Amino acid sequence: MLRNTKRAFTIFLLTASLVGVSLFPAGNIYASTPDTIQGQVTEVTMARTSDEKIAEWENWAKDHVYRLDTIQPANTANGTNQYKDLAMLKPLLHDKRIVFLGESSHGVAEFNLAKTRLIQFLHQEMGYNVLAFESGLGNSSLSYSLSGQRSAEQTMKDSIFGVWWSKEILPLFDYIKKARTSESPLILTGFDMQLQYPLFDGQWLKDEDVAKRLAEAEQKLSDYSLGTDLAAYRKEKNQLIQVYNDAIKSLKTKANETHLKQLYPDNPKLSMLLERSLNDRIRVAKEYVELSIESTLGMESGDYAPFLESMEWRDQAMHDNLMWLATEVYPTEKFIVWGHNDHIRKAQTEVMGTPYPISLMGEKLSEEMKKYSYVLGLYPASGQTADNLGNVHDVLPAEPGSIESILSAAGSPYTFVDLRYQKREAGNSWMFEPRYAYSWGMIPESLIARDQYDGILLIDDVNPPQYMRSSSASSKASVPAEE
Repeated sequence: MLRNTKRAFTIFLLTASLVGVSLFPAGNIYASTPDTIQGQVTEVTMARTSDEKIAEWENWAKDHVYRLDTIQPANTANGTNQYKDLAMLKPLLHDKRIVFLGESSHGVAEFNLAKTRLIQFLHQEMGYNVLAFESGLGNSSLSYSLSGQRSAEQTMKDSIFGVWWSKEILPLFDYIKKARTSESPLILTGFDMQLQYPLFDGQWLKDEDVAKRLAEAEQKLSDYSLGTDLAAYRKEKNQLIQVYNDAIKSLKTKANETHLKQLYPDNPKLSMLLERSLNDRIRVAKEYVELSIESTLGMESGDYAPFLESMEWRDQAMHDNLMWLATEVYPTEKFIVWGHNDHIRKAQTEVMGTPYPISLMGEKLSEEMKKYSYVLGLYPASGQTADNLGNVHDVLPAEPGSIESILSAAGSPYTFVDLRYQKREAGNSWMFEPRYAYSWGMIPESLIARDQYDGILLIDDVNPPQYMRSSSASSKASVPAEE
């Protein structure tokens, strides 16, 4: 039964989340495809552990974990005393430039709440002033530029993938809006390269003809990405690339610089962010769209390899964008990065049981960048989680000796453990050797926790988000391509 559930959900991951796909597409998401998961998490890779050893690990957890008081976003009017339970993070992060906030599922209300509170703390108490989302670079940057003039909900829906549109994440965008008028705003940006609704309409181009051609090219590129007509795309490919080159030329004119300053007076970095986004589109048009088409065709014939190739291409692009943001756009700022655990963990190719046995963004970071980063993975212990289409699934019971089971022994609803600064001893040896953990609360993976994360936050009981998807918006709400 477990294997069948794992296989069905893995198939969902592969078929429901291609570039720009609707949150609620028609058709059966459980199409046939081979079970080509990295390794198999069995008793060979995860030897049975004695009850005595498990009890020793659980006793260590009871004595060494940190128990958070709450995950509810803070009321900024109440001052900084409300972050006392997070004070233990200060010595862990004092020399870290990037804090990665992961999640084992995009569909957990409590993850959105907890991460929002962590972001508030990091911004107010530790000077992390840039929030980079696993969402479109151009979309997030444009939306942030108008966040002071629009509702928090509109900024949310224009900037990030629809999988996060929920009441639980709305306080984050309220906070971003209020922080715009402070001495230290929380800058919102993205690092993804995927086509994401709303597509570029070119309103930030003064040349109306180029803007119109850009909007048409965006729609065509999106349609081709979701389709299977490789021959037709190759015929039109160079024409589409030319449109983006023309848009870059128009963007860089003095007349357009004036136009941008009039439309977006509060974001002096916007021109370079848009230029990067257009160059991303050129790279997508040259390489990624064909990979996407081949991925769709491959899955129809049972070939998983093109999907993995397209996914690794995407993660390389996300890595490059994040490093560009950190070195070229905001070289003196500290970053918070929001993304799925798979993207941010440090050695994805070493995870047994993952549907994605490839090098992803976190693994691609240089050793120097890893040194000055802190990777926090989030997991549920029980409850329910939603997939990218909003379907609800039960979190599977934790296996004895699994990461979730060990940390749950602390008896706290919100349990944090640092992995990075631990020295191996009998009670914490679990974090130095392969242990089970559930991705999406359903897919059993075998991983060495300390090799993947610097810390883990376990939330005991979770629920699906309260989604904020209007009928008009739902058909154009993009989802990330991997999960």
